[in-house]
Amino acid sequence: MATLLTVSVGLPKDVDWRGRTVHTGVWKRPVDGPVMLRRLNLDGDGQGDLGGHGGEQRAVLVYQRDSYRYWAKVLGRDDLVPGQFGENFTVDGLPDDEVCVGDRYRVGGAVVEVTQPRVTCYRVGMRMNEPRMAALMVAHHRPGFYLRVITEGLVQAGDEIVKLSTGPEAMTVAELDALLYLPGHSRADAARALSIPALSPGWQASMRGLLDQADGQEGNAGLETAAAPPAWTGFRPLTVTALDEETRDVFSLHLAAADGSPLPAALPGQFLTLRLPGPGGPLVRSYSLSGTPGDAVYRISVKQEPHGAAGTYLRANARPGLVVEVAAPRGTFTLESGDGPVLLLSAGIGATPVLAMLHALVASQPDRAVWWVHGARDGSEHVFAAESRELLAGLPHAHVHICYSRPAPQDRPDRDFTSAGRITAAVLRGLGLPPDTSAYLCGPTEFMQDVTAELGALGLDAGRVHSELFGAQAGLTPGIAAAPVRPPHAPEGAPGPGPAVSFVRSGLTVPWSPAYASLLEFAEACDVPVRWSCRTGVCHTCVSGLLSGQVAYSPEPVEEPGDGNLLICCSEPTSELALDL
Repeated sequence: MATLLTVSVGLPKDVDWRGRTVHTGVWKRPVDGPVMLRRLNLDGDGQGDLGGHGGEQRAVLVYQRDSYRYWAKVLGRDDLVPGQFGENFTVDGLPDDEVCVGDRYRVGGAVVEVTQPRVTCYRVGMRMNEPRMAALMVAHHRPGFYLRVITEGLVQAGDEIVKLSTGPEAMTVAELDALLYLPGHSRADAARALSIPALSPGWQASMRGLLDQADGQEGNAGLETAAAPPAWTGFRPLTVTALDEETRDVFSLHLAAADGSPLPAALPGQFLTLRLPGPGGPLVRSYSLSGTPGDAVYRISVKQEPHGAAGTYLRANARPGLVVEVAAPRGTFTLESGDGPVLLLSAGIGATPVLAMLHALVASQPDRAVWWVHGARDGSEHVFAAESRELLAGLPHAHVHICYSRPAPQDRPDRDFTSAGRITAAVLRGLGLPPDTSAYLCGPTEFMQDVTAELGALGLDAGRVHSELFGAQAGLTPGIAAAPVRPPHAPEGAPGPGPAVSFVRSGLTVPWSPAYASLLEFAEACDVPVRWSCRTGVCHTCVSGLLSGQVAYSPEPVEEPGDGNLLICCSEPTSELALDL
């Protein structure tokens, strides 16, 4: 019979960590006497980051006394006390390799159900003063697990834990944890996991990713967006064959192989990265492909910003015969398979990747229902106006809405544009989108946020709304207190002696310094937006595109990412790098 040894709670507090403030509830302390276990947590308990912890599916965290003994020996520690791993229930029994997801137990006056293994983040390492802890718990098959509350009730130390039923499929916590995080993902086991009703929604999504992963595809589709490997490694020379003027500040370049051979097919929505000469070193920039996917040549479209160094260089030098260095087509903002309705929505130069999707639909699925919605200032800035009209004329089930925020006198309503003003909630409501519409959005950050929220309010499934932002993606730094945002910059102090690292989306190239333990720490010192959680090669939250170069891992990640990607939290450069950050 398993026993509840200790009940521990703790409210979130601010903790200093590496010069930053972390709001966290990982510090738990044992309490005496009975405590009320409610649907979301124990009385007196709380979580600092509800995106990664807490909620109905993760109301109670469980860890075992046997694991305490194990880590005391492995880590050479004699200072481990109940609650040290951030758990609420410290138990005798209930090992991870015996407890199954879906198991139900009675504890005191409460009934609980196992929903998922613990997802370890950097905060358990912070609490343990052992940065590797998240990876160690996975590698040693000792994650612990979460419970949801079926029946609320009082619990206290000393309560017996009585098993009421075993979860369907009898898949243990350790087995499921290894299935997601360790190499060798079994489709059959992923299907088994998906048949467990108690499995939390986040883990269900990861299991679907593993189940859908293509044969031979590298990486972990349960943790990162699956993508085909890049068609070539690093940069190769391509030749400009033509230049098209689209608007007064947008032009398109056609790029071909020097020997005239067809270029590898790109997916609709992908981008190219160019490395151009600059006065202070190479300029590395990415531009969306705007032509027909599968063409023998690539077409990219460039908006020349007033102070944009790369656009200025291309405007001044791009002529037929110019040779530029180009990385292979990349990006996961691509048109998915299916025959349901599609919304292609953009503002300004954001039309570029969705135009490639429109080309693809005309070429391969002309009977599909398509909504084309675009916003521009006026007709003179309406990029691809004639080309998109011609393509849409080839779609019998096309719907078009063009918004000009400030129409010029020569712009004609119902011919050049549909309505004056920006793309608003009223415009979106008036489209009459079916609820199963797949939406593809590209434009400025604020525009994208507003439109995404409005589409959600209209009932579109968030999983069907795909977006591509200009520039760097928003960072994800769980638990870190907000701080003033600074534009990316070289790190403080003297330049490092190492190879150049280009953060392409941020428009920054700086020499590496071995003073930093990882590319993640280096990016943080440069105020480059980054996304991370475990910081030790487990969760793949920090996975980023490796456009060129090589890295070394230290520590080695639990599983390496897919081809053409890297984990910045545990890697450092061994050559010049271009990163999609």
